[in-house]
Amino acid sequence: MLAAHRSHLTRSSAIPPVDEAIRAAAYRRLDVLTKPRGALGLLEPLAAQVCAIQGTLDIKIAHPVGIVFAADHGVAERGVSAYPREVTAQMVANFLHGGAAINVLARLQGVELWIVDAGVDGDLRPHPCLIEAKIRRGTRNFVDEPAMTPGECAEALQRGRDAVERAMSAGGNALILGEMGIGNTAAAAMLMHGLTGRELADCVGRGTGLDDGGLKRKRQLLAQALERRAAPQDPLELLAEFGGYEIAMLAGAALAGAARQALILVDGFTVTVAAALAAKLDPRVLDYCIFGHCSEEHAHRALLGHLEVQPLLDLGMRLGEGSGAALALSVVRAAVALFTEMATFEGAGVSDKDA
Repeated sequence: MLAAHRSHLTRSSAIPPVDEAIRAAAYRRLDVLTKPRGALGLLEPLAAQVCAIQGTLDIKIAHPVGIVFAADHGVAERGVSAYPREVTAQMVANFLHGGAAINVLARLQGVELWIVDAGVDGDLRPHPCLIEAKIRRGTRNFVDEPAMTPGECAEALQRGRDAVERAMSAGGNALILGEMGIGNTAAAAMLMHGLTGRELADCVGRGTGLDDGGLKRKRQLLAQALERRAAPQDPLELLAEFGGYEIAMLAGAALAGAARQALILVDGFTVTVAAALAAKLDPRVLDYCIFGHCSEEHAHRALLGHLEVQPLLDLGMRLGEGSGAALALSVVRAAVALFTEMATFEGAGVSDKDA
């Protein structure tokens, strides 16, 4: 089943390469803007990346969309989170009523926000911004058995793609990815271990705020899961064994966004793990990803280093929901505005130091 899905991804979701000639032209323009060369720091490669993604020097952010994928995790029954499992459904209701941090930031940034029920252990009321994509009422407890079947994993990847196709309008070119799911940093830690080969203990963090005793228990439980089965090398087998429905849908969504040539703003630890999984299926997906921030979650900085990417913000945030990515959209907009609106030395009649 998973091999067939991988073949389907290759056939139907080909990600075009970004335009490297345009990126080079963008750097040439950046070098003649009225500023010392390189003075805008990370904003300069950021603007050039947007140019390469959009295939033009006339860049813009149009109709940004945020999608928060939510699901529960069987492993949460074993106390790997500081919060009970029912908080997932409660927070989804909060999203739909507009009261969460991501709602505030989405309104501030003019982002159209969608919530996806990927596998919440609860019955959610219909809502115009809710996409019903539930696979099951939470994954199985991966300490004792695989989190999902191969068929469920393949279906979750496809439903993530479908959510992007539904949420993004024809003119939209920016996609914010977020997540919600009590226990999902435990799943993300297992996946990071399998993807990077780092010691499991280095991949496990405090999640929603575990104390020292809770963190020790979390590490012990995840080590038990590895005693049941070592992390598979195949990314889809790894995902089915230890992942979550929302993580699988996030990976599918990243692939779909890149296939649409959209700029993808990646949130914190769990979404970065999903992006890393997507990159195992098609490495070109990372060319379309902008990593919004470095989470306070223990392993995120190491995972960003493994991917050889640099986050835009480092504010000590660890909320999830897409909040860090939404906040980073303002930085992307600033880079776009500076690139498109600043005068050149010649145009402004200002002498360049090399003149």
